[in-house]
Amino acid sequence: MKFLDQAKIYIRSGDGGAGAVSFRREKFIEFGGPDGGDGGRGGDIIARCVDGLNTLIDYRYQQHFKAGTGMHGMGRNRAGGKGGTIVMKVPVGTQIFEEDNETLIADLTEVGQEIVIARGGNGGFGNLHFTTSVNRSPQRANPGQVGEERTIWLRLKLIADSGLIGLPNAGKSTFLAAVSAAKPKIADYPFTTLHPGLGVVRVDDREFVLADIPGLIEGAHEGLGLGDRFLGHVERCRALLHLVDAGSEHAGAAYKTVRTELAAYGNGLDQKREIVALSKCDTVDPETLKKQMERLKRAIRTAGPTPEEGAKPAAPMALSSATTAGVQDVLRALALHMDLARAEEAALLPPPESWRP
Repeated sequence: MKFLDQAKIYIRSGDGGAGAVSFRREKFIEFGGPDGGDGGRGGDIIARCVDGLNTLIDYRYQQHFKAGTGMHGMGRNRAGGKGGTIVMKVPVGTQIFEEDNETLIADLTEVGQEIVIARGGNGGFGNLHFTTSVNRSPQRANPGQVGEERTIWLRLKLIADSGLIGLPNAGKSTFLAAVSAAKPKIADYPFTTLHPGLGVVRVDDREFVLADIPGLIEGAHEGLGLGDRFLGHVERCRALLHLVDAGSEHAGAAYKTVRTELAAYGNGLDQKREIVALSKCDTVDPETLKKQMERLKRAIRTAGPTPEEGAKPAAPMALSSATTAGVQDVLRALALHMDLARAEEAALLPPPESWRP
């Protein structure tokens, strides 16, 4: 199934039905009086968060949604039926924006959440409604209220406990395949990953969801490469695993490149809890590994998240997805920082203004 994380759609709720002008006509009954019924209410447009979806691909092929019009009122005091309501099913983590793609309408993060994004028009009153002691046979009825129409954006941000970031070919997809049952595309060229992927990781009798996003390059916030639009999928993550290729030309420069793009993107990504690890350590000799580790330590001190008062930056870790060396240690560290972040969110710990791994 093709992954789609953004869609622009047009919606229109149903118009209300018109009220009826009618009078009772029965044999042997004089002065039957008005009996026009009210019009039915127009249908609503509802967005509902459901389980089992992980993409907005359904809205690639249908971009227009129009709810049913309410039925008109009828004689014998019969009210019109309500117009058909449309329920738009969206995956967990979907945000709904106005046409400007900036004004947030709703953020659906739990299964079962729903919101009426276009309310149907009320039905008009029939002439029975206008009967008074003075006017016993009113000749008027109200038309139905016009429904709402608007253009909205649907934007999906994957719900994951932790996220994988790094330059292209840093070994993110290989790591995800090694620690979960996910089967991402793996090749020896950049931008193998074109869409975010999810995997369920198990470590020490616990499970968490790990998200892999396409690699970032210098200038991604300006649209270079695949750009930074996929960074929205790690906004909800409690901790980030930053992989740096041990075989790169300069590990410190590679780390700073990604950190610069996180800062340019904003939304607090550059201050999230971060585990830094040298990947593909089996591809370099011990001397090169030591040199790259020193470069990475210096880069973390200068470009990493702002540290707490008195805190020291943690040393980067080393791993090899091919030999599984160091993988479990990295996962345990990631799980620990997710627990700390969860505790801060629950106000069990006072959240610091900034954090340094």
